[in-house]
Amino acid sequence: MSLTSKDKNTIKGFWATVAPKAEDIGTDALSRMLVVYPQTKTYFSHWKDLSPGSAPVRKHGKTVMSGVAEAVSKIDDLTNGLLTLSELHAFQLRVDPANFKILSHNLLVVLAIQFPDDFTPEVHVAMDKFLSALALALSEKYR
Repeated sequence: MSLTSKDKNTIKGFWATVAPKAEDIGTDALSRMLVVYPQTKTYFSHWKDLSPGSAPVRKHGKTVMSGVAEAVSKIDDLTNGLLTLSELHAFQLRVDPANFKILSHNLLVVLAIQFPDDFTPEVHVAMDKFLSALALALSEKYR
């Protein structure tokens, strides 16, 4: 499913609204993922505290959202734009790409909760397509 120019404009507009709260969004999404999908904790077993909102969760939530911000800025060519992140996750971190979809789902949930007036059905569709494309781009080096 490719992103239309309308989708891209919707995503960029919505991102402008949510970007100031990116760290909180990332923290909440990652916290939810670790609680709802406990199997994802295996990638973070080196952290001393995996509880929701802990310092390591906040730090990585911020990192994740920096990656999403980078993806928004490279929305016209996600595969090439995120090649370094794809290589990192495939070869160094060895993250199962199914987890990108799990985190994407949690991001959608958090965005809907934190921005109920802005998260319209049109924004929901565009963000879902974008996060799916982002997950696919991050999976590029797994093939």
